[in-house]
Amino acid sequence: MKTNYHTHSTWCDGKDSPETLVLAAIEKNFDEIGFSSHSMLPADLFDWTVTRAKFPSYLCEIRSLAAKYSGRIKVLCGIEADFIPGTSFPDRKYYPGVDYIIGSVHFVKAPDGALTCVDKSPESFERDIREHYSGSAEAFVRAYFAAEREMVASCDFDIVGHPDLVRKFNSGARFFDETSSWYKEEISRTADAIAASGKNVEINTGAISRGWMDDAYPSKELLGLLKARNVPLILSSDAHSADALDCAFERFQSRIHDSRFTPIKQSDKPSTKEEA
Repeated sequence: MKTNYHTHSTWCDGKDSPETLVLAAIEKNFDEIGFSSHSMLPADLFDWTVTRAKFPSYLCEIRSLAAKYSGRIKVLCGIEADFIPGTSFPDRKYYPGVDYIIGSVHFVKAPDGALTCVDKSPESFERDIREHYSGSAEAFVRAYFAAEREMVASCDFDIVGHPDLVRKFNSGARFFDETSSWYKEEISRTADAIAASGKNVEINTGAISRGWMDDAYPSKELLGLLKARNVPLILSSDAHSADALDCAFERFQSRIHDSRFTPIKQSDKPSTKEEA
């Protein structure tokens, strides 16, 4: 079955409307497409995300598309929720009515309290290391994985999003050595935490479609650790445009292992009218 549950539209930072993406998914012979707009509840840090005020309308539009294209494709309404300790949480109590939640770490609180972004640009990554981590990329990376472990242990969600996103700008070991003992320790501890949580992990091809790496998240080494711990895996594109919906799917399909992810059935949820 061909599916993608990590899809961004004009509800957040995606380029295409939800309906454009649904039609593209039908053309690409998808069986299911799930929308996962960015959100940061309860904080509402950025207005380009699905805020509390926008949330009912977001649910309503995706549910309307599900009804309109029923019989041609299954359309699901999910969310990609950020984890920032004390600020925002990928947890069901903040997102009633969605089919599933992707939990992701895009921002890390530095020791000085600054909110540092993991994936904005290589320049901002370098600047944050210099200004907020005393020039230590190791300190930034360790803080990132610590946040990942805290998220999977403390929040109620379904899919761990791009679990080593911190690699995004690290091609050629630009910022840190992924073969170093401290890095291997971090990913091993993170794999342990994910396995203990029982959550799914996505194999995410988004860095390929956006030209940052010729590889998916997680790395082969982290993927091996997850497989050894019997962590269920699903394939996703993290698409921000219709043409990226199945980016590199044929290449990475073979890495899927024992996926147990089943989105909440529509019949188990409140109706569109009740949600809106």
